[in-house]
Amino acid sequence: MARLKDKYIREVVPALQKQRNYGNALQAPRIVKIVVNMGLNSTIEKDVVKTLLRDLATITGQQPVLRRARQSIANFKLRQGMPVGAMVTLRGARMFEFFDRLVNTVLPRLRDFRGLSPEGFDGRGNYTLGLHEQTVFPEIVADEVKKTQGMHITIVTTARADDEARDLLRLLGMPFAAAAAAAK
Repeated sequence: MARLKDKYIREVVPALQKQRNYGNALQAPRIVKIVVNMGLNSTIEKDVVKTLLRDLATITGQQPVLRRARQSIANFKLRQGMPVGAMVTLRGARMFEFFDRLVNTVLPRLRDFRGLSPEGFDGRGNYTLGLHEQTVFPEIVADEVKKTQGMHITIVTTARADDEARDLLRLLGMPFAAAAAAAK
């Protein structure tokens, strides 16, 4: 069993039950999935797209799905069928392993990191954060990177409200910024 899943079952659920007065352990929110999305510039070459897809697969441990443009947009020099993004949806054990690596390895490696913004919630208990480059992941060798590319990571939970999801993620180890969290 993933280390973080074990922590969720043994520590987080009882803490949420006590904190939020849940009568049943199944009322506690949980993480459903993590979606990693990487936008691709339509002007880059095919071999660079392949290396970015390989990097995303290395980071997540799962093959990404290439997203293509549905329609042509002349102002963006975009034609129908051109690759515009890649995405991976993680569930189960891979999701917990990725979240564990994100919280304990990747986020502390960010330059000038003072915590995540608590403003990244969408009003329904889901949290999205952005990373500027893929080289912050330890699996990626920085010398082999042809193009640095950012990504969005969305954590989808069963929480009904943002404060409920914030409590869940904080108990799982997500480092939110202290100054902004105190203002809430």
